[in-house]
Amino acid sequence: MLPRTGSRVGCCALLLALGAFQPAARAQTATPPQTRNVVLIVSDGLRWQEIFTGADPSLLNEKNGGIWDKEQDLRREFWRADPDERRQALFPFLWTTVATRGQIFGNQAKGSIARVTNGLAFSYPGYNEMLTGRADPRINSNQFGPNPNPTVFEWLNGLPELHGRVSVYATWETFKDIFNVRRSGLPLQVGWDLPYSGQLTPRQELLNQLYRSTTRLDDGDVYNAFLQIPLLDSLRQHQPRVLFVGYGETDNWAHAGRYDLLLHSAHLFDHLVEELWQTLQGLPAYRDRTTFIITTDHGRGSGPIDWKEHGVGQPGSENIWIAVLGPDTPPLGERTHTAPVSQAQIAATVAALLGKDYRQAVPSAAAPIAQVLSQRP
Repeated sequence: MLPRTGSRVGCCALLLALGAFQPAARAQTATPPQTRNVVLIVSDGLRWQEIFTGADPSLLNEKNGGIWDKEQDLRREFWRADPDERRQALFPFLWTTVATRGQIFGNQAKGSIARVTNGLAFSYPGYNEMLTGRADPRINSNQFGPNPNPTVFEWLNGLPELHGRVSVYATWETFKDIFNVRRSGLPLQVGWDLPYSGQLTPRQELLNQLYRSTTRLDDGDVYNAFLQIPLLDSLRQHQPRVLFVGYGETDNWAHAGRYDLLLHSAHLFDHLVEELWQTLQGLPAYRDRTTFIITTDHGRGSGPIDWKEHGVGQPGSENIWIAVLGPDTPPLGERTHTAPVSQAQIAATVAALLGKDYRQAVPSAAAPIAQVLSQRP
């Protein structure tokens, strides 16, 4: 992530004591869910506007979008007069698979609101809210340091049936702090840390060499495609039951003012999610027993300048989107004129899909998103 800071504090409840994470979780529903595995996937700073209407015509130029080459090629690839066709051109998996077999929240033009509640609308406060179920006003900078709040991933890893079955793969090295790796002990592959060690195959050594030698846009954020290879290798070998995947390029290219590269990285993100879904569907332990939650950590501003940035100075940065696909989620598609949902609800939703009641351990956490659960608490 390109360095971003914030200063205004949002509202939140009192910080949890670590002891609250110790009691065993009871079942979240009367009937156990079909979901056995949950994957939480984030594309950093990807606006709801692109998700629901595709490429923004006001940014498909050099003046506003920084597109100085191959503008016509970009238009051929991503521009359609109809916004529904435009969004499908940009996100084919999201709109042909997730939207037909799952649910997508956040199209404000159709009465579906999804928002952050931390009052800051940048990365670290957003990930903390998403992963712990509540905002923390102390976390007001991406350089905050180790997270004092245990995440739902750490809590799930503390349960006997899930211990050692929780993993984190992310492009941004700050996830070491967000998940507080020293305290949580969670296995993380983040940033430019070499993905392979020990006795290496030629393929593994080649990727390690690419990690060492590639010119970096951001020294703390590896490219999405580089992360995908060790991620898929790890899934096949270790088969975690709870997985976090954080992709960062969409935020980086927006901050760089390159709308063309933002569109390409958003399109790649859709492909990487599809590749991940198809890989898991090909493994017996995951097939028809896995739920994906796909979202972003914050929105962005709008207009010719503010689309590049986010935070309290860019109105609309609090608006996000959330998509869910899995065996326990009714296939209601794009949600319209429905109750608002928040980023804080994601933590308890991850647990509920596994039949666990996160709020029994953390009463101040937001409730799960009931609409995506076939069995209500």
